[in-house]
Amino acid sequence: MKIGQFNLSCQGFLMVFAIATCSSLVWMNPAMAQEQILQTLTVTGQGIERIPTTLTQVQLGVEIQGKTATEVQQKVARRTSAIVDFLRSRQVERLQTTGIRLQPNYQYNNNDRRLVGYVGTNTVSFRLQTDRVGVLLDEAVKAGATRIDGVSFTATDEAISAAQKEALRLATIDAQQQADAVLDALNFKAREIVSIQVGGANIPQPRMIRAAQLSRSATAESTPVIGGEQTVRASVTLQIRY
Repeated sequence: MKIGQFNLSCQGFLMVFAIATCSSLVWMNPAMAQEQILQTLTVTGQGIERIPTTLTQVQLGVEIQGKTATEVQQKVARRTSAIVDFLRSRQVERLQTTGIRLQPNYQYNNNDRRLVGYVGTNTVSFRLQTDRVGVLLDEAVKAGATRIDGVSFTATDEAISAAQKEALRLATIDAQQQADAVLDALNFKAREIVSIQVGGANIPQPRMIRAAQLSRSATAESTPVIGGEQTVRASVTLQIRY
């Protein structure tokens, strides 16, 4: 019986020891996890790539005033058809109607309103190589266009896609260099990248100019239209364990 009691006591001691040991392990794990979380550095790099704009989006159209709605609408239709035929002959891209409007034209005198006729407008938009736009605008006016609402400049889809990739590459390099500078200053060594977050690298908005900026001098042979640059921006965030 004593031997049996001794064995039982030993078994009880081993169980208590095992439970105590496991409890200490469970208690240590959160601290170890917290230590790993604290030993990380988060940096965000920026990348910028500038590309030339080679395409121009143009919006122009016809505006006609007349006595009756039918008269105005017919004149607008004829003028617009002539402009569309002209633009198609020049093989412009993405030709589409952007607005059709017919409204009464009132004359105001001493708070009295009198109907004097109607105003009709029809506008279209299209895209063309920038170096061809100046001459085409002048020809479009001769074909019947009475208003130029404005232009915007953009790069080709291929150029924008390549610029997005380059901006991301530059942003990644920038983030790595920032991390290296901080860790070197603190005498730490980078061990591994824990996470990568990519932001930005969106399609840049076309650069817009107003129609008033397209005015030309009396001696100019054609309307000067000069593009510019588009800026593609990207960001990359790295979390690095050290």
